[in-house]
Amino acid sequence: MSNYKTLNPATGELVKEFPQASDHDIERALDRSHDAYQGWRQTPPHDRADTLRRVAALHREQVADLAGILTMEMGKPSSQARAEVELVASIYDYYAEQGPAFLADEVLSTAGGGEAIVRTEPIGSLLGIMPWNFPYYQVARFAAPNLMLGNTIILKHASNCPQSALAIEELFVQAGLHDGAFINVFADSTQVASMISDPRVRGVSLTGSERAGSAVGEVAGRHMKKYVLELGGSDPFIVLDANDLAGTVAAAASNRMRNAGQTCIASKRFIVLADVYEAFLDAFVQAMREYHPGDPTDPATRFGPLSSHDVVNDLEEQVQDAVAKGATVLAGGRKIEGSGAYYEATVLTGVTPEMRAYGEELFGPVAVVYKVDSPREALELANASRFGLGASVFSSDVPRAQELARDLESGMVWINGLSRTAPDLPFGGVKHSGVGRELGRYGIEEFANKKLIHTSR
Repeated sequence: MSNYKTLNPATGELVKEFPQASDHDIERALDRSHDAYQGWRQTPPHDRADTLRRVAALHREQVADLAGILTMEMGKPSSQARAEVELVASIYDYYAEQGPAFLADEVLSTAGGGEAIVRTEPIGSLLGIMPWNFPYYQVARFAAPNLMLGNTIILKHASNCPQSALAIEELFVQAGLHDGAFINVFADSTQVASMISDPRVRGVSLTGSERAGSAVGEVAGRHMKKYVLELGGSDPFIVLDANDLAGTVAAAASNRMRNAGQTCIASKRFIVLADVYEAFLDAFVQAMREYHPGDPTDPATRFGPLSSHDVVNDLEEQVQDAVAKGATVLAGGRKIEGSGAYYEATVLTGVTPEMRAYGEELFGPVAVVYKVDSPREALELANASRFGLGASVFSSDVPRAQELARDLESGMVWINGLSRTAPDLPFGGVKHSGVGRELGRYGIEEFANKKLIHTSR
């Protein structure tokens, strides 16, 4: 039986199951995507852009229905679900507007004489392996630039958001996308490995766990395929002073609790200088206690359930391990019994390297707060992680914050602002947080052939 099913995390109800793709289905998808590439790559860039504009418009026209699917499948509160749909529309619009310029030939100045240009060309059919926490957004930041470029897409979405995956595919049909240029498949891991190794697939992008990223990177490398991996993070939130304590605390709590804490770029480790530590901690604990999980269909709900009971149980094991080894729970710290997958907003202190919560990503509403004596100690603790996705620095002394930012081992740093995503900002990390970049101009160049054409005179 297929594991592709909609299981409402707020109620535990099994809503609908979907059959897994057969090997014949996979073979047909590979053929269709490869064949579609031959035509889609020849479509003029402005025509490809027009298709993306229609996709953006359809997202906005159908925002209520699309958001409802997110709430049903992922427990995302309705306002946050609508915000995700709006963000996705802005990504498709961005590449529609900027894409033709991004694809323009680059003229090189060459000392050897003659004329040299670099063309940005597509490479073929791509496989996207996407996660459940932002079912539309994760797909858009991969699909939008690559469809604009002229590549075609095969989507293997997370098994617990099948209706989101089908909704995306249907939107492309409604927009009139070239037949076969975007195909959804309900594949298993064995089929995924076979698709990566197939010569009709020219690249693969995965957003997910370190384990999945290692497996995908191994297969892709063995078959000489380009890959982009976004594998999560344990982002530090560094507080150097408290001239605006209320604003800093509000930003800290908001950044930790976004999407019920199920966000790779959410701040997870709060590193605070000693002279402001007590004031920050007291206010932060109070702010976290004001987050109460609730029914995601209720407009007043600030955060809903986690995606599944398995995620709740994993988070509880990480917290219990920390407590058993000496950490202190200052807020929350418990799963909520019942049919829904709920966990309390939680604050831990006293976390040390032998605890799982020190080195592992906490993918849920759990924050860890540390006290340090100097900016140098803050930097060392921030970098003492195998992850390197994002980071935040809060200080009234902006030059000092910028100096610290330069030494942080991360792909992105925000100073005096919330970590966020936007169509025109490159997204990605270093170390175990992944390989490559998405969004902005960089996102359209990952799966591109930068072809040199030199003409002698």
